[in-house]
Amino acid sequence: MADLPRYIELFESGELERRVMALDARLECCNICPRRCGANRVDGEIGLCNAGKLVAVASVCAHRGEEPALSGTRGSGAIFFGNCNLRCVYCQNFQISQDPAGQRHHEITTSRLANRMLHIQNDLGCHNLNLVSPTHYVPQIMRALLEAVPQGFRLPIVYNTNAYDEPSTLQELDGVVDIYLPDLKYSSNTIAMQLSDVAHYVQSARSSIKEMYRQVGNLQIDEEGLAVKGLIIRHLILPNDLAGSEDSLKWIAQELSPQVTVSIMSQYFPRHKAMQMPPLARSINSAEHRRVINIVDVLGMENGWMQDAGSQEYYLPDFNAEGHPFERS
Repeated sequence: MADLPRYIELFESGELERRVMALDARLECCNICPRRCGANRVDGEIGLCNAGKLVAVASVCAHRGEEPALSGTRGSGAIFFGNCNLRCVYCQNFQISQDPAGQRHHEITTSRLANRMLHIQNDLGCHNLNLVSPTHYVPQIMRALLEAVPQGFRLPIVYNTNAYDEPSTLQELDGVVDIYLPDLKYSSNTIAMQLSDVAHYVQSARSSIKEMYRQVGNLQIDEEGLAVKGLIIRHLILPNDLAGSEDSLKWIAQELSPQVTVSIMSQYFPRHKAMQMPPLARSINSAEHRRVINIVDVLGMENGWMQDAGSQEYYLPDFNAEGHPFERS
């Protein structure tokens, strides 16, 4: 019998409920993410992330396009949350991240979110629960988990984030999240402001990733090749080295460990507003792809995955289509 997730012990001791109450209180003057906008989301005010009290759930599916250790044979049980605390001009999920009016139609209660979690486990049969863009909904997610556990929920939890997270919020997830899956988008705050309308991204993301690493350490894989615990850092190669790939990868190797699992993504495709910005208005070329692969080799980073060049259109979702956003006929 597989080991029970660590959050079961937190539930049984009452610690999970204590954390839920503490997070709920923080929604009254929201400081859940580094924007610390102060909105009273409990009373229905909307934060800078465009989220309020209810949870916008744009899609629930068995995602087979994640890293192999997450997707396995039955898929990763993805809950795609609407809205976002970043404003990335090239966001592939812009249909749900940058359309707050449209996401109002997808808002649900935490009880219904708990039902979605159970659906992923009991009906879809996925290997894990994959929370996609969860940062601005951590209190609601934790409350839903509190409701789902006594109904039999037992899946490992993946926290799939842009890394613009608040370390004090992440601390409430210690022992709850099994696998952290953050992006490390930029190594320049100037670029982060230009492309994602966010200040101090580099310091915030690096501090958050350090906290994630403290909690779960290096990736652990079971006998079936599935991730059971640990950190996977995603890095999306951008054209014209706008991501500052070398600096970010050096930081991972030097400040964390060269043993950290990295997922190097070459899937960039100009979407949303990117076509109006010449430096972003093309996919990456083979030279840019090779350069980052060479950096990884030089740094001795041997754990993880690298997407092939030219595979970007395979990963483009359509959240306006019926059914699965990634699997269309």
